[in-house]
Amino acid sequence: MTEPAPPADNQAAGGVRVRFAPSPSGDLHVGNIRTALYAWAFARHTGGTFVLRIEDTDRTRVTPEYIASALDTLRWLGLPWDEGPEVGGPYGPYLQSERLDIYAGWLQRLLADGHAYYCYCTPEELAARREAARAGGGPSGYDRHCRVLTAEQVAAYQAEGRKPVVRFRMPEGSTTFTDLVRGPVTFDHEHVPDFVLARADGSPLYTLAVAVDDVLMKITHVVRGEDLLSSTPRQIAVYRAMGVPEDQFPVFAHLPYVLGKDGQRLSKRNGVVSVNWYRQEGFLPEAIANYLALLGWSPGDNREEFTLDDLAAEFDLARVNRNPAQFDVQKLEAINGDKIRALDPADFVARILPFLQRARVIGDPPSEAEVALVTAAAPLIQTRISQLTQAVSMLAFLFAEEGFKVDADDAAKVLTSDAVPVLQAAEAALAEVEPWTADAIHAALTAALVDPAGLGLKPRVAFAPVRVAVTGHRVSPPLYESIELLGRERTLARLAHAIKTSG
Repeated sequence: MTEPAPPADNQAAGGVRVRFAPSPSGDLHVGNIRTALYAWAFARHTGGTFVLRIEDTDRTRVTPEYIASALDTLRWLGLPWDEGPEVGGPYGPYLQSERLDIYAGWLQRLLADGHAYYCYCTPEELAARREAARAGGGPSGYDRHCRVLTAEQVAAYQAEGRKPVVRFRMPEGSTTFTDLVRGPVTFDHEHVPDFVLARADGSPLYTLAVAVDDVLMKITHVVRGEDLLSSTPRQIAVYRAMGVPEDQFPVFAHLPYVLGKDGQRLSKRNGVVSVNWYRQEGFLPEAIANYLALLGWSPGDNREEFTLDDLAAEFDLARVNRNPAQFDVQKLEAINGDKIRALDPADFVARILPFLQRARVIGDPPSEAEVALVTAAAPLIQTRISQLTQAVSMLAFLFAEEGFKVDADDAAKVLTSDAVPVLQAAEAALAEVEPWTADAIHAALTAALVDPAGLGLKPRVAFAPVRVAVTGHRVSPPLYESIELLGRERTLARLAHAIKTSG
């Protein structure tokens, strides 16, 4: 155990220091990322330092794999940290599991100074006393049973083999602080019972570790979710017990809840909350950041398109709305579509290649010919998709050989016996096309299927069977350009197969 470091002089820390401190027991969720985004934007806007700290003292839930995933997600979103894991910094280590001696030192100091005490109550005794308090109409928090024990009582508990936790001695009175989102907030300590700082095995709980770390890492601003608002008087009490001057306490900003469409807090029950799910489904990091920035914050006008640079320049915690925000995946899809359409063509190709590889539409790594074909086809779909995953269904027909299949539902609706004459006319017309270009293909099919001298059909009736026969779907990239890229041989082969199987 090391000697506890002295309380930090936050004013000497060199400006704003704001931290994001996840406890990744799974993929980071929408609420986590919005918190990280706001904290990062606040640090960048103020010229401050963005600190990443991992709260991983519970190693049964927070695994190295989840930690690595969290770091990868933040990097993917474009939210680099100035201090933290893999970066370092002057106030490390930045994983709480590597700071246990620091917490142990402060725990002993709090005990020695009378700010904490050992509690020998068993879980069963605590539950029984809570139930009795509820039945009597009283508060159900900890009843301070072990606050003042005689030496004989302690000896008796120890003789029973009881292993005590350490509780903080919450002082009488109240705590008032000014929240940057909610304004002045007051908690009466009558409703803040003595809380546990460390488990019976000595491992620290959140309220001890977070307070110690915020002080020693010289954090000036704590941006976090509203669900942690009630823990703030506990943290402030620990700051005081550590000897931190009041004017050097971190400033708090508690962000509003993110709700699902049912008006309840966003969860696995009422929506997808994992940011990695959206990543796997082809949402761009800049779209996710843009949308989450608007979930509870506004720049003061009607703009909805933001880059991270824009956000850093504009962000102000004073403009965070204290009311809950509702997550709307359709709005996210719309923003994602806008961001996809705005991509440079080469960037768009680079973004869809991994999805085509994952779906085994192309090789991994892809061949030069496959990359060239994707590059040629990409402009046909860039304005037509709202998620990168949709590139798979839109382009797969270009790479299918013997395994090419027509969607069964689309075939049943379009490739009926009535479609056979249409397909035969299209096959005959395309066999004579020269040169094999989209314009020539368009002219030949129009003459054969639409013009009065041909079949005289309405375009929708004429081209739907051809589209399904050659692309496999009723919805595809532009037909004539698709046929050009597919090539004469494969196009005619697919039309011939459709003629044999239609009806």
